[in-house]
Order: sequence, then structure tokens, then C-alpha cells
Amino acid sequence: MEKRIYLEKYTTMDFDNYYKLVSDENVMAMITERAIPLEEARNNYDLLLSNNELHQSFGNFKVIEASTNKFMGSAALRVKEKNATEAEIGYMFLPVYWGKGFGSEVAKLLIEKAKQDIQIIKLTAIIDPNNTASRKILINNGFISEKVCEIDGLPGEILSMKFRKDLH
Repeated sequence: MEKRIYLEKYTTMDFDNYYKLVSDENVMAMITERAIPLEEARNNYDLLLSNNELHQSFGNFKVIEASTNKFMGSAALRVKEKNATEAEIGYMFLPVYWGKGFGSEVAKLLIEKAKQDIQIIKLTAIIDPNNTASRKILINNGFISEKVCEIDGLPGEILSMKFRKDLH
């Protein structure tokens, strides 16, 4: 089957696409419960670019539609430090791409990318517990719910997946 999407790491040239996404109230409703203002988005983008330097193949990615090369959304496979054993995945799309299976495709790509890294033994995802679409994607890809709690003052659910690493 031909891939409908591909991922590219964000660069300094991609802020406008990032901002189009995070300034959209519909996109951010289940993430921050508000659109992100310009100055805050610039600060967040600088942090995103810094995180991209922690790992050669992990980081924050643009999701691109393969047939049109159009920006669709954002995906993340992030570590908090070099040589980490745990990574976090996340994804968000412009509303025009919702409900078309792209979230599942991105989740699969991120999981495969994480499995290729010998050091990563656990993947986590943090979602709004009311985001049933994202929860379904994660559960269908092998994640299990660890706990529902408040995270930074917002409702959150932590899901995880552990990898068995064969030692050779």
C-alpha cells in the first residue's frame, strides 16, 4: 500500500505551518483547551527546535500529505534527554484531515521509529480523557491506560506501551 503521509523534522522555516495548527481553537480544544497566542507559540516553537537536537531520528515533525506535499499537522516522538529509555508520542492535525485515518498512520509510523531505537523500552502518550478518537488510536496500537489525572491544570490520561528488547 502506498503511503499517504510522510514525516519531516521541523526547521526554523516552518513556524507559519506550526502556528496555523496551534492557533486553531478546534485543534487545541483537546490539548490546551485554548488557541496558542503568537508570542507563546514562538517560545514553544523554539523549545520544539531545541528538542529536535536531542536525538538524531526523534523529535517534532511536520506531517505531510504524500500526494500533494501539503502540511497536514504535527507529530512528535520526543525524549527528554540524550540516551533516554522512554519517549513520548503525540500528534495533531488540521481539522480538514480529521476522521480519515491519518492519526492511525502517524501513530504506527512513530511506534515503528521508536522500536528501531535499541535504547527505547517504553513509549508514553498523554491525552485529554475525553479525546475518544485519539484514545482509540492508541489502544488499537497496543497502548494501555496507566492513569487519569490532572496534568498542568488540565484533564489528562497517560497511556503507555512497553517494548521487549532482545539482548544480543
